[in-house]
Amino acid sequence: MEKGVIFDIKRYAIHDGPGIRTTVFFKGCSLRCPWCHNPEGITEGREVMFRPERCAEDCCACLSVCPQSAIEKNGPSVALDRAKCDLCGLCVEACSFEVFEVVGREATVEELVGEVEKDRVFFEESGGGVTLSGGEPLFQPDFLEAMTEELRMMKIHTTLDTSGCIPRQVMERMSHRADLFLYDLKIMDEDKHREFTGESNQHILENLGILAESGRDIVIRVPLIKGVTDDSHNIIRMAEFIKRLKTVRKVNLLPYHRGGGEKHKRLGREGAFPGFFPPSDEKTDEIRDLFSRHGMFVKIGG
Repeated sequence: MEKGVIFDIKRYAIHDGPGIRTTVFFKGCSLRCPWCHNPEGITEGREVMFRPERCAEDCCACLSVCPQSAIEKNGPSVALDRAKCDLCGLCVEACSFEVFEVVGREATVEELVGEVEKDRVFFEESGGGVTLSGGEPLFQPDFLEAMTEELRMMKIHTTLDTSGCIPRQVMERMSHRADLFLYDLKIMDEDKHREFTGESNQHILENLGILAESGRDIVIRVPLIKGVTDDSHNIIRMAEFIKRLKTVRKVNLLPYHRGGGEKHKRLGREGAFPGFFPPSDEKTDEIRDLFSRHGMFVKIGG
């Protein structure tokens, strides 16, 4: 069966669509948002999460098993040379303190469907289902298509969480593959969007139009980051754009949280995570009211 690369499966999720859900996180994304709270999903390959603060000074079991000599003693802890590491995972097996974690694994559609089917009773009782997130799940379109087809045949509600930063033909191909789309919009100004994410937003906006025309249920999700996405000009442009999409009227506002900061550090990307902050509660309420005045059903969180 079709294979893909995932980095996590989260059970009993309540913020990734209706009801109780099982969320599968796909690896790989075209965007490089510095505030990303799932930075382990950005690159498509496997990576090492490194937590030297957990190290026991008198252990050093990892030193003797690393075939590439990528681990060295560093005071009371150890240091990891990522350039030498070949992701063999022997350090993970040797360490009793979970200092190392290899993030990302190959999985078949059959394997994942078997995993999520264990939670079917919770889906049926709560009106939930499966959410495919990331990273960017559409970064692996063949795998995603096979996965959504299996879920459709099993009559499991499927939500697709996407940034829309994918080729137009992929969006056209996948527009009928989910019951609900959670669609991220961040910055309307193209130059500013490119500055913060590394990509233009033009195909993101075009793909949202394609998805809206398909008649799918869509919820727009807006990360609110102080000084980046929360300025009135950006929000007004966004609300006016969404209003022109006759089938889209649901907006979730997601105030920024710093949960991804420690992950960036564990992945060796300390410089990629500058200081970001959420807007004030007053500013968040102001943004909610602005979207509401444009005819949107607005929720904070979700």
